[in-house]
Amino acid sequence: MAEWPTDSRGNGVEHHGQHWPWQALSEQSWLDVVGTGAGGMASLPAAAQQLVRKAALVAAPARLLDELELWSKIQGPQTTETLTEAAGLFSAKSAITGSGASDASGPGSGPLLIASDRPAELIPRLQEALAQNCRVVLLASGDPLWFGIGRILLQHFSPEQLRFHPAPSSLQLAFARLGRPWQDASWISLHGRDPAPLAAALQKRPAALAVLTDPGRGGAAEVRSLLRASGLEAAYGLWVCERLGHPAERVQRLAPAAALPEDLDPLHLVVLLAEAPPPPDPLALPLFGLADGLWLQHDDRPGLMTKREVRIQLLADLELPPSGVLWDLGAGVGTIGLEALRLRPALQLWAVESRSGSSALIEANAARLGVRPAAILEGRAPAVLEQLPDPDRVLIGGGGRDRGPILEAVMGRLRPGGRVVLPLATLEALADLRPRLEQAGFCLSVSQHQAWRGAPLAEGTRLAPLNPVLVLTGVKPALQSKPR
Repeated sequence: MAEWPTDSRGNGVEHHGQHWPWQALSEQSWLDVVGTGAGGMASLPAAAQQLVRKAALVAAPARLLDELELWSKIQGPQTTETLTEAAGLFSAKSAITGSGASDASGPGSGPLLIASDRPAELIPRLQEALAQNCRVVLLASGDPLWFGIGRILLQHFSPEQLRFHPAPSSLQLAFARLGRPWQDASWISLHGRDPAPLAAALQKRPAALAVLTDPGRGGAAEVRSLLRASGLEAAYGLWVCERLGHPAERVQRLAPAAALPEDLDPLHLVVLLAEAPPPPDPLALPLFGLADGLWLQHDDRPGLMTKREVRIQLLADLELPPSGVLWDLGAGVGTIGLEALRLRPALQLWAVESRSGSSALIEANAARLGVRPAAILEGRAPAVLEQLPDPDRVLIGGGGRDRGPILEAVMGRLRPGGRVVLPLATLEALADLRPRLEQAGFCLSVSQHQAWRGAPLAEGTRLAPLNPVLVLTGVKPALQSKPR
């Protein structure tokens, strides 16, 4: 059997332990990718430790083994016993008897150990070992298939050659420490990435957001800066989770004004948990254009609301009269209709939303703003419209595939001189609805609106775009008085 090459495969790979021949297996070999936690080998379950015992080759990223103070303390060929004593790689002496190589080197020998932070250097060695039917283990961090080396391995090995044994990921550990279910959580990685996706994710107001930070760009400080720039610093609790799974792990909540710990570990992630905004003083609020973070929202669909910039435009296009009837169809959490009541307290607001639980949420938002709708109905338009008085103004903010029939019903019920406003996301929706208004003799206007919000970029500020919105407005002809 050929020995594992020591110097012929480029730089950056360290070889530790005895250089000894591969043991050929009777069956085809595979690569076992074993996830480890911050506790290292000692924290592995017995089945995973057994894989390491039987391996002919154990490979790992240097950063993982550096944490265990292994590779930096080992120089030159040493016995596995010396490896164990120097680095504490295994929790017991029985874990170092490399049964996968005992035929070649005798009892007491351990696997060949190599380390590199460069997958391109490890992969050729792993491929050669598998070609010689050797048992191979690659140590990885956490879950190798979640922002780990698993994706790269699948580009070089067939799925049949790989067996993954994940440890709990940092995401799992973080929510376990916080004692919070995480099936509704979102996550995003900033490792080597532009922060724009985080700014976009915050616009959706997720109930829980885990952020894998990039220490090279400030880590938790970058997340806090983006949160502040989005105007949501008071809407989220910020938790910093350090060295999860390690005896020295630390999980703490930071107040908005609190400084980051001076000894913040580079291995940390941030969890943002949405909090109900505190009750505002209605008299201290502006009449319209309220901050997005002020509104109570659905826990499972946060961010599903009309953003402030669009809200202001739609209120302007409605040209609200001092009194009359306003229909808010697809009211969501009530943002536009309730702001309309602050501008025109004498209006009668009839809010319609099909989503279960929306009535209580709109009522709660109305109480926070000090306004009172005429009625809030949970149901689907156009069927539910029979219960409503004829309107002077209509906002059709939802409807989906039923938007066409809803508009037809609205045109028939709208009082002469009344206005209907439709915010639309697609050109196809505009192409469908505009002809309906034209054929009914409505006076039309079409506009497109997009806003950008400032977001941090390194030491400067970039503009993060909100989704563009098309606004279709129709005015019903007023009744003409008959000539005498």
